[in-house]
Amino acid sequence: MNTPPPTGDQHVLQHGDQVAVVTSVAASLREYRVGDRDVVLPFAVDSIAPAFSGAVLAPWPNRLRDGTYRFRDVTYEVPLTEHERLTSLHGLLAYERFATVIATEDSVTLRHDLVPIPGYPWPLRLDVTYTLGDDGLTVALAATNQGTDVAPYGVGFHPWLSPGPGTVDECTLQLDAARSVTVDERLLPTGTQSVAGDMDLRAGRPLAGVTLDDAWLEVTPDADGLTWATLTGADGRTVAVWADATLPAWQVCTGDGIPGIERRGVAVEPMTCIADAFRTGDLLVELAPGATHEVRWGMSLR
Repeated sequence: MNTPPPTGDQHVLQHGDQVAVVTSVAASLREYRVGDRDVVLPFAVDSIAPAFSGAVLAPWPNRLRDGTYRFRDVTYEVPLTEHERLTSLHGLLAYERFATVIATEDSVTLRHDLVPIPGYPWPLRLDVTYTLGDDGLTVALAATNQGTDVAPYGVGFHPWLSPGPGTVDECTLQLDAARSVTVDERLLPTGTQSVAGDMDLRAGRPLAGVTLDDAWLEVTPDADGLTWATLTGADGRTVAVWADATLPAWQVCTGDGIPGIERRGVAVEPMTCIADAFRTGDLLVELAPGATHEVRWGMSLR
């Protein structure tokens, strides 16, 4: 009996010495390496993806308080998935299959049609494309509202960046963000503040002894309108992650105490909004019937 892998079909992309593996479940990036250097923290093909590794986070990223929200005067309730904090974490797609639309040697497009449920009654079509090129890996996602009512929407992505042959404590993290998000004991937002101390990543922060599971805003774009986060390992190689203007928020997690990760990698997550956006409305996308919302981000190894 052939047992299918927990993450479904495995799409192997190649371009030069770059190799990426994208799975049909959650459209996850299971592997990405350049030569023999991992860019993201890989996980075994026969494993369930640990800690949302490489997953598409939609129709909301991060945490939703108590699994409830009001949108246009109607209250909705979705299942709790993080019971210790009483939150619904990272949307509805982390264990859902995407169908293959088109696959080539260096690119794959996957599609998921989100079935309406009582807590999220809007039918969305999500098309995500991974492409390897000379400048690294590019990810594009288009979400289309196929219903007749405006839908609340957000999206994020969850790559765990590899420190390379060294450890996370030997890495330096850089993100040119002016404000960080303050949180309560449930890691839900309470406001924002100017960056200071360990939260100031603008000049590059050595991660030895630093624990992060936090979000940043007001990231300075480059001349092309892209924002960047970089993780430099002990080998001097740098994983550079970029996002376009549709992804103005970034989450960083050092993986402390998270099963399957345990500080072996650093999650650097570009997002359209921070946690609890369905309740606060902050940076929430209101997707009109028939409208499509598109985002682009990517990464490379320097």
